[in-house]
Amino acid sequence: MTRPLTHIWRLGTWARVAARHGALRGIQHDPNTPLPVKRLIGLFSLFTVKSREPDYAGAFREIGPAAIKLGQTLATRPDLVGEEAARNLLTLQDSLPPVGSEAVREVIEASFGQRLETLFSAFDPVPVGAASIAQVHRAVTADGRTVAVKVLRPGVRERFQRDIETYEWAAAHLEALGGEAARLRPRLTIANFKRWTARELDLRREAASASELAEASVGIEGYRIPQIDWDRTNGRVLTLEWVDGVKISQVEALRAAGHDLPALARRLVLAFLKQAISGGFFHADMHQGNLFVLADGTIVAIDFGIMGRIDRRARQWLAEILYGLITGNYRRVAEIHFEAQYVPAHHSVDEFATALRAVGEPMRGKPVSELSVGQMLDGLFAITRDFDMQTQPHLLLLQKTMVMVEGIATSLDPAINMWDAAAPFVREWIRDELGPEAALAQRLREDTETLLRVPALIRRLEEQYPPRGGAPEPPPLGKVELIWDRRITLTGQSFVGYALAAGAGAGAILLARLLGWL
Repeated sequence: MTRPLTHIWRLGTWARVAARHGALRGIQHDPNTPLPVKRLIGLFSLFTVKSREPDYAGAFREIGPAAIKLGQTLATRPDLVGEEAARNLLTLQDSLPPVGSEAVREVIEASFGQRLETLFSAFDPVPVGAASIAQVHRAVTADGRTVAVKVLRPGVRERFQRDIETYEWAAAHLEALGGEAARLRPRLTIANFKRWTARELDLRREAASASELAEASVGIEGYRIPQIDWDRTNGRVLTLEWVDGVKISQVEALRAAGHDLPALARRLVLAFLKQAISGGFFHADMHQGNLFVLADGTIVAIDFGIMGRIDRRARQWLAEILYGLITGNYRRVAEIHFEAQYVPAHHSVDEFATALRAVGEPMRGKPVSELSVGQMLDGLFAITRDFDMQTQPHLLLLQKTMVMVEGIATSLDPAINMWDAAAPFVREWIRDELGPEAALAQRLREDTETLLRVPALIRRLEEQYPPRGGAPEPPPLGKVELIWDRRITLTGQSFVGYALAAGAGAGAILLARLLGWL
């Protein structure tokens, strides 16, 4: 187990990096920042040359790979980090200098127990892309197929584990303060982040996600997933079909190739909605570097380390919320929030509906160039505090992906209206899934299942079983010993112990403020 002093040292080191990038200036001048934190920032900032303009992305990039991933997640949470920091973090690109070809060879040969030449007839030592977790090389198999080979960076798993331990430690101390920190549930946020990154650090799971999404995407016109080469895939190496296409970020190249850019934008939006709402399983890292357009206009997605899931009941609620916002039925949107137990029952449905109207009305009928889904999410986040809404980590990936998809769609067609693009699909899905026939079929299924459970149900009171759906049961969280609960005897070292305890608490608060949790 990592010692508290180690966590404090890491937090202090990261804080000095943030200070050099000017990322602590706003916290230090915030009237809501506790005085001990301001003093600690001053201590960490000693002898640092500070940037004139805050560069949050630069700070996360310098801190390391785990921080880069965390920063990308926080970029879509202006409620946590503030609008200025969120805009800056959106520029955070997951790219690092590549690892040398010999190190890549060693990883491949050690993981397969075979020589590189046995697996591939040709292997380009120069990567086509290098990110914080892995890098990708072009290669040719023995049977002549061109493939992309993704290889984990040496030591990246160990470094992630070390940094996430400190995130967990800091989040536990922060949440123990109660109040707003407890409402935002930082421990659960870090637990979800840990689970997401665990998928990225096991390339077999990424391959499985790609395979599952490929099956789910068969009915999505103009969108597909590359095939996996399972014989050349393991936990540290992923081999899949090479994609010959134009990156969706290269708008001029797409236009020169004769593609219909507005049609591409709508296709991308519908592909995401069909994944998220129809299937409940979606590509949650749909940034511009992970999408290619083939000559026939088909969009091909790559990089499946981050995937999102939503259960059927939550998808029904999500569809009704979207459709309610599209049509202006704010009363129904408010009711769904109460049914899903996102808003505590002691609040007024009517008051919440009015707050939602203030968010939704400015958007209706306007193109993204004027107002956006991202701005709508900002507005929704702004009212969560007033209505005691707890953070819903299972929806964070969905919100993040919506912002990504909107950004890409806007780059292809600045005049696109996300509501207009989504409305026909959402309306049809609601009719098919929530209409009379669907409701009858669902009722028959539920009644049959209830009858089968009768012997067990008669031994229990019905109120012991809350409605299923809504916010899922949070994962079990490991016990973290709070430093101020440690027994410290009044020996000659007690003063040092108390000083460390005070520093740990202040360090945890500082990291939290840096990440925008307070």
